[in-house]
Amino acid sequence: MTTAVSDALLEPSRRPVAVATLTDVIDAEVADKSGLGGAAVKAGYAAAKRLGGGFVQSATDRLLPQFATALDPFWATKGAQPFGEHLAAQSDAAADALLSVTDAKAAQTSHAAAAKVYGSLRGKAKEHVVAALPRLGAAVERLVR
Repeated sequence: MTTAVSDALLEPSRRPVAVATLTDVIDAEVADKSGLGGAAVKAGYAAAKRLGGGFVQSATDRLLPQFATALDPFWATKGAQPFGEHLAAQSDAAADALLSVTDAKAAQTSHAAAAKVYGSLRGKAKEHVVAALPRLGAAVERLVR
């Protein structure tokens, strides 16, 4: 029987490593962006980081339960395929599942600056999430095993 993503990532001794690893995934994805769209993502990410208090890592930690739960159905159907490949093969559904988490959080946040940054980037968010799925899946697979 395979462990659910949520069980593995939310286990108290693993959670700090999961948050750090997933923050590294975000950092790497942003660093890899290029062109005008990449510049917008980098500017938005820099603004989020300027919010202070380890905002990106803190937000990753707060959203981890919902993100992990959103990934559980994909993990359950991956079979022997690497998780990054499995997510990429279902990119629309996987991206929509992950973005539903951030959309819900953005709609409820009292942090106006964070909501503004998110709103400015949301239009192209799906393509960025789709591009990140292989790296995200590989990181999650390492964390779950």
